[in-house]
This record gives sequence, structure tokens and C-alpha cells, in this order.
Amino acid sequence: MDTQYRQLEQNGGESIEIQKKQNYSSSFLEQNHSYANMLSILDTCAEKLGVCWDDYAPLRYPERELTVSIPVEMDDGHIKIFVGYRVQHSSVRGPCKGGLRYSSDVDLDEVRTLAALMTWKCAVVNIPYGGAKGGVQCDPGELSSRELMRITRRYTAMILPLIGPQKDVPAPDMNTNAQVMGWIMDTYSMFKGFTVPGVVTGKPIEIGGSLGREEATGRGVLFTINQIALKKGVDLRRASFAVQGFGKVGGIVARLLYQEGYRIVAISDVSGGIYKEDGLDIMDVSNYVKENPSHLIEGYRAEGVLPLTNQELLTLEVDILVPAARENQITEDNAGDIKARIIVEAANGPITPEADQILSERSIIVVPDILSNAGGVVVSYLEWVQNIQSLMWDERKVNAFLRKIMERSFQEVWELQEQKQVTLREAAYMLALDRTIKARKIRGNFP
Repeated sequence: MDTQYRQLEQNGGESIEIQKKQNYSSSFLEQNHSYANMLSILDTCAEKLGVCWDDYAPLRYPERELTVSIPVEMDDGHIKIFVGYRVQHSSVRGPCKGGLRYSSDVDLDEVRTLAALMTWKCAVVNIPYGGAKGGVQCDPGELSSRELMRITRRYTAMILPLIGPQKDVPAPDMNTNAQVMGWIMDTYSMFKGFTVPGVVTGKPIEIGGSLGREEATGRGVLFTINQIALKKGVDLRRASFAVQGFGKVGGIVARLLYQEGYRIVAISDVSGGIYKEDGLDIMDVSNYVKENPSHLIEGYRAEGVLPLTNQELLTLEVDILVPAARENQITEDNAGDIKARIIVEAANGPITPEADQILSERSIIVVPDILSNAGGVVVSYLEWVQNIQSLMWDERKVNAFLRKIMERSFQEVWELQEQKQVTLREAAYMLALDRTIKARKIRGNFP
């Protein structure tokens, strides 16, 4: 933080609080709750940094938002229209980067918010990307593989002007996977007339994907847990863990923790959760979920294992809680009941701003999502680097790069929170905002 910004008083004495009201109307914020939550955190950190409004204000707005209609011929022959989104929040520090999610309840507010979080996530781990996100309103569980392929290819064609290795690079997110990325890469390549592996990350290995990408987000969470435990003197061999969410992130986090010999007393998914005081056999649960037609924990039975709800899991008396499900799981309604000493966010935005304040007042440490779950975008960056240089690294090298970046980033955030006497979330946002504003000031304002 060696750069000295002009003080707010040089803007005629008006605070960010006054200035922001002149930009986003109250009706906009009322209709876009998730984005408003993100802005409230950002505004607080901007004020604590003392940044100039002119340098900061453009970062409160997405650069581009595209809503597309996706007509698809279903297997029975009729045409169904799906709605898709792609939002680019910032390209100040490099090409936009962000996942693509398929969900029946995805909307523009959610995608807009997640795009902004990607900007801060890339900045806090200091990789040369900006933030983007995409979404399609659909329920993959009700669609055949061929219908998913048609949706993906038509969506790709509709957002084609926005994406590209040097412009915007999608990746897997909720309910999308390596196969979906393969369809996007092929569609984009067909329009270009040659193979372009760098247009997406999280692809299958056979077409340019990176070793270590599938486990990257979960492994980054593990590295973060190790770091916060070192700082707070927690003996992880004696500690207890609860993991909410048992999908692509939570399931991998739980498995990696289990392989380290750590005791996971509770896990859950949308069907509910399970608890065992002396620790669950995560590999046995994983095998059950894999073989279960619904791919859910529901129905799992083992000696000493008790059922519990997702809300009960969140309020268990454990050392470390890892929310790895969806947004807004810990709110002002249940924050007072949280008993964990440390919360490491593996999901995006699992804690509301109101709950965050309550947890801070109760001295519960929260490691924020833009730091702790950044492993996925870090290895996406490494995949992109391999693609544009026509390289293929072994998994050991990828994991070594990931560990180095995650540990360095954690240390930078930790030092800043000690220096500024703020929370880890505030420190992470302040670091990300500082880096993004510096880049924007160097580039200047066009025209």
C-alpha cells in the first residue's frame, strides 16, 4: 500500500457514501440484492483506503452485460427458449475470467455479482485477469446430454463476440463440467476455422486441459486452512471440521482433508447431512454418493452416523467450518448461533454482510471466498498459460505453483489486516481494490 491516493476531501469533501448514492439508484439496489451486498463491502474498504472517487467509481459498474435468448430443439422435436447471461465486470488487469453455471434460478443479479467477485479474486491472488461470469437458466437434471450440448453450443454462438483467449475465458461452475467446456471450445473453434484451446479452461486433458484443475479449488482451500491454522495455533490433527456442500468443491475439500488425516465430523448436501463425532469415513461416503443414482448423501448408513440438517451443520461446535454450498447460508438469523472458531469460505458469498458483522463482533475468524477459494482460477490461469504457449506441465508442477500463489496471497492479506487492524475480508478487498485501481490509473481513462 505504498501508493498515496488523493484524499476524499479533494473531491469537494464528499464521501463515498454520498457519491455512491448519486450513481446507483435505490431502486436498482433494491432489485439487485447480491450486487448491493458486494458493493457494501467494497464501499467500506474503499473508504478505509481513502481512495479517490474518480479512480474507484468505474469499478462499481460492470463493463458489459449481455442477455441472450437460446432457442433449442428438444429431443421430442419442440423448440424451447432458454435465457443466458454473460457479464464482464472488469478487464483492467487483463482478459476477463469466470465460470459458467447452469441453474433454473440463475439471474442477472447473481451473474453480475459473481463477475465482480472474480475481479477481486484474480486481483487478490495477483494473476493477470479481470472478472466475468456466465449463466443459463435451465435445470440440467431434466435435460438429456444432447439437449445440454445444443444449449451450450447455441449459448456459445450467442456470446461469441465477447469471448476469446485474449478477451474473456469461461470455465466450469455450478452444474457445468469439463465436457461443457469441450463443447464451448469446439463451437468457438468451428467459427474461427482452427482449434483454439485457450478460449476456455477446465477442459478435458485430451484437448488441452491442465492436470490438477479438477481438484484446484478444493486444494486451494486446503492450503488456506493450513495457513490460518499456523497463524492461530490450531493443531489440525486434533481439530474438528464440518463441510457444508459435497459437490465439486465441498466433496474435494472433504476428501483432501480426510487424506491429510483430519477429522471431519459432518458433511451435507441439498438432501441433508450426516454427523459422526469421532469422524466420518469420507472415502466411503464418496463412493456411496458416486454410486447413488441421485448422487446425493441421502440414504447413507453407517455405524455411529446420525442425520442432521444443513442448518444444524452450520451451528455445530467445531473448530473449522467450511461452507462450500451456495450463497447466503450464514445470515443475521443464524450468525449468533455459529460455534466454529474459524470459517473458511469455499463457496462464493456464503455469508451475508449482516452476518459477517455479527461474526466479527463475536471474534469468529472468517477467511473470505475471494482468497480461500481462488485455487480454481489460479490453476485456470496455469492452464491458459500452457495453452497459449503449447505446453503441458505435470501435476506436481501445477500443484507447486498453486501452493506458492495461495500461500503468498494469504500472507499478503494477513499482513495487511494486521497493519490496518481490519478483518481478513476487508484486507482481501483492500488489497484487490488497491491493485485494480493502480492498474486503472496506469492505463488512464479512455478517451
